[in-house]
Amino acid sequence: MCGFAGIMRLSSKANNSLGGYMTEAKKLDLGLLIFRGTLGFVFIAHGYLKVFTFGIKHAMEVFEAHTIWHINLVPGWFAPPAAVIEWVGGILLILGLKTRLVTPFLGAVAFGAGAVHFENGWNYTSKPDGGWEYGVFLSICCVVAYLVGPGKYTLTNYLANRK
Repeated sequence: MCGFAGIMRLSSKANNSLGGYMTEAKKLDLGLLIFRGTLGFVFIAHGYLKVFTFGIKHAMEVFEAHTIWHINLVPGWFAPPAAVIEWVGGILLILGLKTRLVTPFLGAVAFGAGAVHFENGWNYTSKPDGGWEYGVFLSICCVVAYLVGPGKYTLTNYLANRK
């Protein structure tokens, strides 16, 4: 019993001795909260980079420079909407609000980010401009978030149950 699985078995035994505090449903909802929070934070960070680190003008230039097999399918004017989608969508994901509404938008932005790196290969270290795996991974995470939904630990449920 070593590693994460061992810890989870020990915590399950401890929880069972405490009257079964951590049920499977609670574990699932906690896992979804952590998943949503992490994914939301990543998208907020990417939106922040576009606005405050690089600046919108530079982000627009980067969007213009990226091509998919030498065809520019992502115009520069898409950088500001992408930043807004990442910020607002990330915040909504963390709060568990409108998860099934925002995840297709976030997934499209992430897939687009991965698609412009298709010709670079799989891994970030494959070429100086990076590979496509990270953007595609984020888009798949958005598909998962869409399919499973936000779980129980959301702002809506918190506000409804605090009375």
